[in-house]
Amino acid sequence: MKLLNVEVVLNREKDIQGVQSEYDVLRELDDEITSYAILSHRWGAEVGYEEMTGLMKMEEGKRDEVRQRCGYQKIIKSCEQATKDGHKWLWIDTCCIDKRSSSELSEAISSMYRWYQNAQVCYAYLNDVCESIFPTVQDNGKFDQSNGWPEWFMRGWTLQELVAPKQVEFFNKDWVSIGNKRRLAPALEDITRIPRDVLTGGLAAKRLSVAQIMSWAAHRKTTRVEDRAYSLMGLFGVNMPMLYGEGRKAFRRLQLEIIRELSDHSIFAW
Repeated sequence: MKLLNVEVVLNREKDIQGVQSEYDVLRELDDEITSYAILSHRWGAEVGYEEMTGLMKMEEGKRDEVRQRCGYQKIIKSCEQATKDGHKWLWIDTCCIDKRSSSELSEAISSMYRWYQNAQVCYAYLNDVCESIFPTVQDNGKFDQSNGWPEWFMRGWTLQELVAPKQVEFFNKDWVSIGNKRRLAPALEDITRIPRDVLTGGLAAKRLSVAQIMSWAAHRKTTRVEDRAYSLMGLFGVNMPMLYGEGRKAFRRLQLEIIRELSDHSIFAW
């Protein structure tokens, strides 16, 4: 996996006028032996791989536009938090995958559950939470587009990003820490219907049926219809080729792959 060197990213930001023009912000490392932090977030105006690696080569106007995006500020704030926590490396899905390469994108999607699982800590950024406390009461007025909860809880990919990591730290829009997965397990169970044993101990902590796991994803949304299936592969421990453009067929292929790997007929409920 390609990881951000947080010290290099932050040093580059200090030297943004370009006294030094070359900064190697990303390095290919082994997730099994490297200690790193990882970000989970809702996408907005993001900064991609090419922009992150080529920032210092841009014209000043373009560079300033990139740096003003909320996605760039997320990168910087995540790096600052990782530094505070003593982590040298950080993975962010927006800028650590070269999506021009279909093979790299496919490998990243297939490996993503493991990458979140192997991270030392996951920073869950809730960009629509303004208060300095975690929201434990459903509020349809404040979160009217996401069933009364922060939008992060309604997205497809963030399901595995909640379950897989050993440690998840939640932050509000100003990057104030508002709690962690272990301490917030009772509230998270109410929001997600994921048993607190699973939240604190992972999927191995409780015997679960396929239908139970599927139910956690029932009301979540993805931008691409295929991602409804691809975002669940890690939770079921299955792999299959990613074929963007296949639409709803992706979910049928996922079901067939689960049937092939697991002898659990509760899947027919879906």
